[in-house]
Amino acid sequence: MKISSTRHSARPTRKRHTVILFSAGGFTFAIEAKAVDEIRETAGLATFATRLSKVEHSLIRQGRRYFVVSAARHFRIKETPTSRLMLLAGVPVGVLVDGIDRMQEIHSLQALPEAFRGEERNWYRGLTVIRGHVVPLVRPEAFLSKAEITLLNASVCTSERAAAVTA
Repeated sequence: MKISSTRHSARPTRKRHTVILFSAGGFTFAIEAKAVDEIRETAGLATFATRLSKVEHSLIRQGRRYFVVSAARHFRIKETPTSRLMLLAGVPVGVLVDGIDRMQEIHSLQALPEAFRGEERNWYRGLTVIRGHVVPLVRPEAFLSKAEITLLNASVCTSERAAAVTA
């Protein structure tokens, strides 16, 4: 009888990933290219008042509202001036970043070490090495959960109804 181990293997996966390298707070991160619909300037952002402190802005693009999250604030690192907005695919989420470096194919993704114990275990899919630097591969769904998006959409509907009543 063979007993399987429940521990994650430290061996890297060999699947190829095309990633976008971006910076936030002076650090480099990667996100799968297929998780990003568009990279744009930050023009057109509107202030968005909500109890959810992660979201301070929204953007309406082609009739769709995006809730905008600061990557630096999300990762709890020093906030620096942002110049780009990544609109994520399949979800109404935009991510403010300092800049976009380039697209790159990675061939190896290392599991997160045990030292990653807190929220960062949900933030990252794994680690890769690019030009001698360790770069975390971000989970796009970690910026805003489905529950948070539902609450934000409900907040927008409530605000729009209240505005219609007072008009």
